[in-house]
Amino acid sequence: MSISRRNFLMRVGQAGGYSAAFATMQALGMFPMKAQEVKPIAAAPGSGKGVSVVIAGGGISGLTTAYELRKLGYHVTVLEARNRPGGRNWSARNGTVVEFSDGTKQTCTWEAGNYQNLGPGRLPSVHTTILGYCRELGVPLEVEINTSRSTLLQNDTAFGGKAVPQRKAINDTRGHVSELLSKAIKGGALDQQLTKEDKDRMNAFLRTYGALGLDGKYHGSDRAGFKQYPGAGDQVAINQEPMDMHTLLDANFWAGILYEEAWDWQATMMQPVGGMDRIPYAFARELDKTKTIIYNAPITSFKRTGANKGVEVTYMQAGKEKVIKADYMVNCMPLPIIKKLKQDLSPAYMDAINGATYASSYKLAWESRRFWEQDYQIYGGLSFRAPGPTTVIWYPSANLMAPKGILVTGYEDEMIFGWDKLSMDEKFATAKKQLEKIHPGHSQELTKPLICMWRHVPYNEGSWIRGYGGGDKGYNTLLQPDGPIFFAGDHTTHIVGWQEGAALSGRRVVGLLADHVKSARLAGDTFGAVEA
Repeated sequence: MSISRRNFLMRVGQAGGYSAAFATMQALGMFPMKAQEVKPIAAAPGSGKGVSVVIAGGGISGLTTAYELRKLGYHVTVLEARNRPGGRNWSARNGTVVEFSDGTKQTCTWEAGNYQNLGPGRLPSVHTTILGYCRELGVPLEVEINTSRSTLLQNDTAFGGKAVPQRKAINDTRGHVSELLSKAIKGGALDQQLTKEDKDRMNAFLRTYGALGLDGKYHGSDRAGFKQYPGAGDQVAINQEPMDMHTLLDANFWAGILYEEAWDWQATMMQPVGGMDRIPYAFARELDKTKTIIYNAPITSFKRTGANKGVEVTYMQAGKEKVIKADYMVNCMPLPIIKKLKQDLSPAYMDAINGATYASSYKLAWESRRFWEQDYQIYGGLSFRAPGPTTVIWYPSANLMAPKGILVTGYEDEMIFGWDKLSMDEKFATAKKQLEKIHPGHSQELTKPLICMWRHVPYNEGSWIRGYGGGDKGYNTLLQPDGPIFFAGDHTTHIVGWQEGAALSGRRVVGLLADHVKSARLAGDTFGAVEA
């Protein structure tokens, strides 16, 4: 049967995943992927002089917007409901209080130096915008070990529930897929669109990629691990026997094998030294030089004034109602929060906002002896297990070799597996029980649990957007200003849930606002509606 090169690559991808398909493209001389550089904001320095902007929300999008507007000379005020910058970028350490909307409070009591990023936890190397700000603001970074072949895959229905190292599952799968492709090539199953040269190159590639023997078969490999490690004297290496392909398929391990191949999850990943919140605090240090941010200032209402040529924003501080007027407003609040406020947005905008849905992710972290390092030689990365309710174990990349560390034993959506129906104590007990399946005997070492469930966090009420009222129409509506009111946040990008999206949205809205100001000045409009 004749198949095209495109279909051949699709079948490789279906069998061996992205890594096999991508490596096959390289072997056939096809193109690589390249990250895109960030474009500068097209606005002249000083072009914002005399123009006032109030920014609702001090998350990454709000901080980026304020930082760039200040560079251009705008008079900027950021209203932040919390007592800290960062929004969902939040790191817990000793003394941090996690409070939910129902009044539930948890106080972190971990040892000094231990922390956990409750929101974003990694910076992909392809996210050049947020990395650029780290460089510009002097935020020191270190490697975030997002993947390790020493981590584990465990499924209750496979291998008797025993955990399997990723190196074994990945390399045995790769070997079996390579053997199948080698047989297909030798058996003439591929059409003439794969030339003889292509076939020769593919066979040579498969011998290396899949660790095939000279007979074109997979007999196991040291890549998959040893039955006996090489040592001193007469201790020679003995490879483990390969798991058969049928068992690997039944194990349903594909997600755990392939997660690191996503474009923005590939090594190298990074993280700020000491916690992800070092980024918003670095922005805040710069903005505090001009007292730009007002903390503990939840907004209660906003409206347009002066025939769409200004805004009036009402907020609370120290129990008192205050009003600020400005020429423009940049709304960086999550859509569930905007929905609750008194405002005069146009119907199309409210349709998009009222119909928005958000994910309900949570992170559950514990302090523990670093048994994963000391007993399993796992340094960073993620282990995966199935079925739920907890399917992820995330090992820390910071403070390697320290006596204790912070282990994440759940990073899921609370609306699946019935997790939202469990009490707090039941959540902790369930997570311990699930950990036992992948690290037997170690759940008793988990102490001082701390859980952040973003659906219950005031001023967020969700982890990241899933959909808009009106679908794409709603999304496109929010990309445009409603008179003097602009919108920013990762929900106005195609990089949802990442700080890169939030930062790019801020830069984009600065460009839009600068164009608006330029056009208004050409039309003879004046500015200056500043009143704090």
